[in-house]
Amino acid sequence: MIKRPTLADIADAASVSLMTVSRAINNKPGVSEELRQEILALANELGYHPNQIARGLATNQTTSVGLIVPDNTNPFFAQIARGVEDAAYEHGYSVFLVNTVEDPTRELEALNSLWQKDVDGLIWCSARVSVEDLKVQLNRFPAVVLLNRELEEPLSHAMTLNVHDHRGARLAVAHFVGRGRRRIAYLNGPSHSLSAHRRLQGYYAALTAANLPLDSLLEECCIPDTESGYEAALALLKRCPDVDAILAFNDLVAVGAMQACQALGRRVPEDIGIIGFDDIPLATIIKPQLTTLHVNLMHIGKVAMQSLLDMMGGVVCPAAMLIEPELYVRDSA
Repeated sequence: MIKRPTLADIADAASVSLMTVSRAINNKPGVSEELRQEILALANELGYHPNQIARGLATNQTTSVGLIVPDNTNPFFAQIARGVEDAAYEHGYSVFLVNTVEDPTRELEALNSLWQKDVDGLIWCSARVSVEDLKVQLNRFPAVVLLNRELEEPLSHAMTLNVHDHRGARLAVAHFVGRGRRRIAYLNGPSHSLSAHRRLQGYYAALTAANLPLDSLLEECCIPDTESGYEAALALLKRCPDVDAILAFNDLVAVGAMQACQALGRRVPEDIGIIGFDDIPLATIIKPQLTTLHVNLMHIGKVAMQSLLDMMGGVVCPAAMLIEPELYVRDSA
């Protein structure tokens, strides 16, 4: 095992005191510029890198943040994570990414692990824990950006960042109605998802505005992945074969619905129109290309990280930020 170079090694090589080396490397006064450059050159030659743990103890900062996502295989969260990591890298921060696989118990364990690592801040995507657990956990961290979740009361060290799900669902249903669709179904996400609830309410509002009846038989919940979307769409279409449009909780569910239509001999969009949410890269690869509600996911990740950096730096941030989705009309609806 190769020994990690220390300040003492540099001091021995330069024949100076440990304090002098510390002053030189940390750009403190008391060292001539000529000696400082000599010490820095020796440090580089020896391959010295500051011990981040020790530096964290001295500065009360770890230059690390936590990022929690419910499913790191979902391109929605993968793109957000990329935006977070890019912005963190630009500012010299490391990111601890934790995947909770949609499990609230695992989510609480992840939060405890990040708290023990003493991260400087937390970006928490689509929290699945209860309201009570949410309050407790938020108060453990010095700064938090909460994605896809809302707070009952604002906190000075936290902000929320949400997609306008209600409006997105209304846009989708209005598009269906404008294309003459009348039996519009909704493949929803997990029951504990705030986005699922908001999109369902938007779906209801748009149906009511179009004077279309609300029918619980036209709703089906599923895990937000392609396989579950396929199974949910099969169940829905066998129960209600007259469905002529499907709004899906996300693009993965929408792709599963398209596969189900193919299996049942239903043409998309001729027989059934399909609209997804999020506009992941897959949306333009499949045939027919998917009509979906677009949001710039990498941008959301960068905004989340920049907001966290601002809060950690003492900047007052808005309590809440809302991202407006845009309907990208392609071939599926």
